[in-house]
Amino acid sequence: MNVEYTTTFEKLINTDKKFLLARGGTRAGKTYAIVQILVVWLITGKFRGKDVKAKICAVVRKTLPALKATALRDFEEVLEDWGVYHRIAINRTDRIYSYQGREIEFFSVDDQQKVRGRKRDILYCNEANELHYKTDFFQLLIRTNKFVILDLNPSDPYNWVKVEIEDKRQHTEKDVDVVVTTYKDNEFLQPELAREIEGIKDPDLRKVYVLGEYGAIQGIVFDKITVVDSFPEDCKKVAIGLDFGYTNDPTAAVKCGIFEDNIYLDELFYEYALDNNQIAKRLPNNIEVYCDSAEPKSIAELVKYGIQAYPTKKGADSIQFGIQALKAYNICITARSLNLLKEQKLYKYKTDPSGNATNKPIDDFNHAWDAARYYAIIKLTKPENEYIAY
Repeated sequence: MNVEYTTTFEKLINTDKKFLLARGGTRAGKTYAIVQILVVWLITGKFRGKDVKAKICAVVRKTLPALKATALRDFEEVLEDWGVYHRIAINRTDRIYSYQGREIEFFSVDDQQKVRGRKRDILYCNEANELHYKTDFFQLLIRTNKFVILDLNPSDPYNWVKVEIEDKRQHTEKDVDVVVTTYKDNEFLQPELAREIEGIKDPDLRKVYVLGEYGAIQGIVFDKITVVDSFPEDCKKVAIGLDFGYTNDPTAAVKCGIFEDNIYLDELFYEYALDNNQIAKRLPNNIEVYCDSAEPKSIAELVKYGIQAYPTKKGADSIQFGIQALKAYNICITARSLNLLKEQKLYKYKTDPSGNATNKPIDDFNHAWDAARYYAIIKLTKPENEYIAY
């Protein structure tokens, strides 16, 4: 079994208390490292370096789509990378993975029958601060016999994980290990992502997402959103917004549509170093795609590849104009849109010297939002024939 691991993994596995709280900045690799710890246990019976008599482990997140897109995806990737996937018995219906009498099950708190169901020995709550303390976590905790792992990004200094576990239990029960990691503890992080994180200058964002410390992010641009399971089939005005990138910025594509007073956003891809041919292969050819008009050559190439691509006309104050067009609706984001949801927590208004928010957003963490904005400018604010066709 060829195991590659990060400093984050080393820090987390070298703990021994009942509660392990993994707090850290963005791209620290917390989830992946925790999943590696669980795979080690599943295959060897050793949990954080020690033999433990444990039979059942549960991995839990707020919604099933988010769970599938994060911890479950990472889990299966580790099984494949370590060459042990073929040795595991898998119940796809119930998402249970078994080996030599040990099993790991994956479920969301949407399924309250499982939350209040059978007992387990190990519990891992991914993005634990998303859960409700009493109705979700407490019900899971009283059915857990041995160990609890929690992870989170500390963007809310008043969340229950900090209050109940880090501030209270750590000092009263003294059975909590708190491990703080940052992107520097993830040796396998792509250089372009490391550069993006290193470039964060805003003090609020830097404290939380670079240093992994608790802090409140002031002036979030899209502060009110709803996470939904899927993109409704009966949406109107369906089209795709596309923001070009390459080395330093990702190319982001977001499918958008309207239903009643809601706008639905579904991230299609968010990737670095894509050429226009690769972008075209990732886009459907039967739906309109609205792009940044500053990239006419790229748009023309997409058209040659059969994509219905059009430039979005941008006038004065087009950024604020597009933001307001999106905010005219209740913004609903699919749970699988991980990068869009991450940007939502980071995309904020600039502050003045006194620390007060202005009405101008930062030019960062806006790639997927720019894509949605290109859609909004055309489909939500202008007659649909007001674009330049190629």
